[in-house]
Amino acid sequence: MKAAVLEAFNQPLVVKEVEDPNLSPNGVILKLETTGICRSDLHGLNGHMPVIQSFPHILGHEMSGIVEEVGKNIRNFKKGDRVLVPFNHGDGVCPHCVAGHHNVCDNLKLIGFHFNGGFASHIHIPNAERNLIHLPESVGFLDATAMGCRFMTAYHAVITQGKIRPGEWVAVYGTGGVGLSAIQIASAAGANVIAIDIADDKLQFAKQMGAVHVINSKNEKAPKSIREITKGGANLSIDALGIQETCMNSILSLAKRGRHVQIGVSSAPNGVFQLPINFIISTEVQIIGSVGMPVPEYNNMLQMVENGRLSPGKLVTKTIELDDINTAFEAMNNYAGIGVTVINKY
Repeated sequence: MKAAVLEAFNQPLVVKEVEDPNLSPNGVILKLETTGICRSDLHGLNGHMPVIQSFPHILGHEMSGIVEEVGKNIRNFKKGDRVLVPFNHGDGVCPHCVAGHHNVCDNLKLIGFHFNGGFASHIHIPNAERNLIHLPESVGFLDATAMGCRFMTAYHAVITQGKIRPGEWVAVYGTGGVGLSAIQIASAAGANVIAIDIADDKLQFAKQMGAVHVINSKNEKAPKSIREITKGGANLSIDALGIQETCMNSILSLAKRGRHVQIGVSSAPNGVFQLPINFIISTEVQIIGSVGMPVPEYNNMLQMVENGRLSPGKLVTKTIELDDINTAFEAMNNYAGIGVTVINKY
């Protein structure tokens, strides 16, 4: 099969023919239709994901496709099924999985990091009964792949962890894929969304996703502007970027008893940020972590996509061939481009 292979950290991927994946009794092999290129993949390429232990390795964790082969123990999937692949894979039997929280499984595996991912024409999905989602016929593959990581991460963060309510004010720091997803989801839930970034073109695209106000933080102090717009501060604020400045400003944008949700992964040493502790204490704001999304939440998200309330495919602004993957990473490394880039030719 054809794949884009990581042969060393901080080096371009090598697109070449590699061996086809082997089928396990509890796994399935998919022919991929679409694969998203996410900033987490860039973290992997740059060596920020310590679970990648050996080379060669295939990155890629946002994908959808068609079942081509099923292992002998598979009962719920068959050849020809259309599927969506969550990026966080639980074992299904630990206490957290049993309680419905597969995203914090004690034996969590991340597709494309713990095992080979979707920058290839085909992929093997282990433990597939617990970690594949049937894709409704009415939902296209571009929509499905857009849900594979960033959109579902934002859905869990906004709906489950953030406990968004209609009419609330929401500030979203960072208008990359996950930030734009959070904007669309919060807007669909009836919230008033303020988008914050340093690029005017990205902020204009955020308006198309539902933002009612945008702030260029190069030109104005975002927390102060948010307090003025909302007359007191945001009820929910999200750091979708993961740097010291956006985390701090997100917290300082909150109204009393507001909620800060941290989605963006930090590349700071040991992932450590400074926090405004006295502000947190005096205003009783909450600091909430959010990672991925458990399998049981997919049905509600997919229903919203089916009935048109959510449109993850609108985030996709560019489709490319697998051969052009390094160009996409170069753009991402320079924070260039708008929206989500998806591979649809292998």
